[in-house]
Amino acid sequence: MEKQTFEWKRMAIGVNRARPVNTNMAADDDTELGEELDGTETSREDAERRTIEIDLLLEGIYRMYGFDYRHYSRPSIQRRILHRASMDKFATITALTERVLHDPAVLARLLDDFSIKVTEMFRDPEFFLALRRHVLPELRHLPEIRIWHAGCSTGEEAYSMSILLHEEGLLHKAKLYATDMNERAVAQAREGKLLLKRMQGFTRNYMQAGGRAEFSQYYTTDFQYARLRPQVLEPIVFAQHNLATDRSFNEFHLILCRNVMIYFDPTLQNRVHELFHESLGAHGFLCLGSKESLGNMPVREKYEDIAAAERIYRLRPRPRE
Repeated sequence: MEKQTFEWKRMAIGVNRARPVNTNMAADDDTELGEELDGTETSREDAERRTIEIDLLLEGIYRMYGFDYRHYSRPSIQRRILHRASMDKFATITALTERVLHDPAVLARLLDDFSIKVTEMFRDPEFFLALRRHVLPELRHLPEIRIWHAGCSTGEEAYSMSILLHEEGLLHKAKLYATDMNERAVAQAREGKLLLKRMQGFTRNYMQAGGRAEFSQYYTTDFQYARLRPQVLEPIVFAQHNLATDRSFNEFHLILCRNVMIYFDPTLQNRVHELFHESLGAHGFLCLGSKESLGNMPVREKYEDIAAAERIYRLRPRPRE
């Protein structure tokens, strides 16, 4: 029986206070930010001190503000912390922690460093082509199609899905839920406004993903922005959601969480995979990013490969009780 739909107004302010942010942080191979605040090589004692300082900073952010980065990839988040300490001219991470706990403006700058919005429409065109060929035909018979974009950032993937469903004649019976923990990213996604200079690249992706129309029919333009037409935006519900602590809020036929969990440690990855397993309906589909896979995850045996190269999986039938 379908789960009762979660009250979105309540979800938008968070089910729980804890808020592990699930927007994309910069990848570990991004611009090198240095291993030391002063550029010197660390000793073992210095490295241990830094580990303690970072632990205390992340614990303080969690306890004071409710944002939980304690289970994020340490090398990536460490570089962001060192970068902010250097930019704001703090001699130590402890000094940064003191200001973060007393000055929300410093916190905001640090969280902006943690949250790097890397996304585009029809990113990885082969993935969307695989959705056309292998997933959407399996959803066609359903009276209603529910899709969850988890960690949607500024919404480009959800926009792409809306267009894809329209071209497959399925949008009229689909509801897309696009969630992220970053408030500013969610607000931006709702606007459906994109920089005009990005549209050429998006058009190229769209055509490579099997696009069947003129991409320009899905938006209007002015001198700076492309604005998506209402037919693209109306089926999408954008809201905040905490992947690590918020519960399942519906039963879905398709869940997409692409290149988000690469920034989680194994404990948090396992927790989120259990959430997705709980949220998928019978024979539901799970899509991960190109840098992710189910690999040796405990839930691996619960899925079969549909398009392994594109990281598309399908839930196996649940055993009868």
